[in-house]
This record gives sequence, C-alpha cells and structure tokens, in this order.
Amino acid sequence: MNIARLIEIMAALRTPGTGCPWDLEQDFRSIAAYTIEEAYEVADAIERGDLEDLKDELGDLLLQVVFHAQMADEAEAFAFDDVAGAICDKLIRRHPHVFGEANELSPDGVAAQWSEIKAREKAARAARRAAVGEAPPRESVLDGVPKPLPALTRAIKLQEKAAKVGFDWADARLVLEKLREETLEVEAELSNEPGAAPTKALSEEIGDLLFVVANLARHAKVDPEQALRAANTKFERRFHHIEARLAQKGSAPAGATLDEMEALWVEAKGLEGK
Repeated sequence: MNIARLIEIMAALRTPGTGCPWDLEQDFRSIAAYTIEEAYEVADAIERGDLEDLKDELGDLLLQVVFHAQMADEAEAFAFDDVAGAICDKLIRRHPHVFGEANELSPDGVAAQWSEIKAREKAARAARRAAVGEAPPRESVLDGVPKPLPALTRAIKLQEKAAKVGFDWADARLVLEKLREETLEVEAELSNEPGAAPTKALSEEIGDLLFVVANLARHAKVDPEQALRAANTKFERRFHHIEARLAQKGSAPAGATLDEMEALWVEAKGLEGK
C-alpha cells in the first residue's frame, strides 16, 4: 500500500547517518508552521477548484501527519497506526446514529449529539488526570479554541462559545452600532503626524475593530476568512487591470499618479458591473 510506502520513506529520511540532514534536525515545533501552511495550500486548491492540485496538496498535508507520527514513534510515544486508530475510534464513538443504534437525526440533532459526546469525552479525560494526581486546569467556557488558528477564525470560535451562554448581541444591527463606536475610537487614536509610529493604544483599538467586524460577519452568517479571501482576489484582479492599462501606455504603477490609478480602478469596477 502507498501509505505503508510513505511511512517507510519518512523513516528512511529520519534515519541517522543515511537520512536527510534537514529532516533529521526537525522536531515537532520546527515543522508545525509547515503543517499549518500545507493546510492553507489545501484550502487554496479547493477555492480554485483545481482537483489535480488538490490531490498534490493533500499529499503534502498527509506527509506532515506522517512526519509528526514518525518523530513520535522515535520517542516511543505513538506511531502512525495509533493516529489512524484513534480517529477511527473517535468517528465511530461520535456517530452512534450511524454505527450504533439507528436514529433518525436532523443535521441540528447530529450537531447537538456531537457536543454531548465531546462533553462526556472531556469529563473522562479530566477523570483520568485526577486519577494520576494531575491538577485539573481551570475550566472556562472558552476552552478548546486553539491559539494557532488564524486570528479571524479564532475570533469567531471564541464568540460562538460565549454566545452559547448568552454573552452575545441579539441582532446584527447592534453589532453594526458597536462597529461604528470602535471606528470612532480608532479615529481618536490616530496620530496627526504623517509617518508616526503607531501607539499601543492604536494597535489595541484596531484589534477591537477587527474583532467586531468578525462578530458582524458571524451574525450575518458570513465566513470572514472566505469573505476576506474573496476581497483579496478582487483587489488583485482590479490592480492587475491597473497594471495592464498602464503598460499599454508605456507606464507602470510606480510612475503613475494616485489619480491615474484611481481612475483605472473605477474603470475596472465598471467592467465588473460594480
């Protein structure tokens, strides 16, 4: 099987003396960033609808899983088969309506059941830790939101957890009012000196503004990561139009005025019907 071959190749790369020097010097922390990057590459291939590229990017992501498992195996902690076995057990445990008693569940019912099972698993983990004398961590409603997540995604997940206990705005229009308030606070912190270094207060206010924007997106049922990616793509497309039109005139953005580029931006918007 190809998965067994991949595991063997990874083991060879990590073999002292005959393996790859770069692979040998890596540890969990050093390749964590690559793991996150590969997940983004997968998302990008999906966004572009490129299935051939998606196949390659999924392979790169799988390599990261095998890499981590190989290092854990070397530390006699666990192996790739343990990783696969753990997720198999978890999927079966969290889908009793499929692998256990036959229940007719709606998507909302499945989500509720999933939350209940996760809560039982969390209680079981706490009991195991208590049995070996490990002090339980202080529990919070916000527990379980990984810090390495993209900031916008993490903001949404934190807000969703807080909303479950009633800490939330009742309406998107109320969030919009808060957005206007935060914008005014940013304006108040802006320096009048061109090129002045941003203050800590300004940075905090802009952070608050972005957090409220994420909250507005959540209330509007819009994925802020996807919305921002689409905005990035739109900006690229329109700026490429500016570059192409300036090139036709024998010019480039660096040699054009802001007014010229703004006019071409408006032209690009017009071509898109916006």
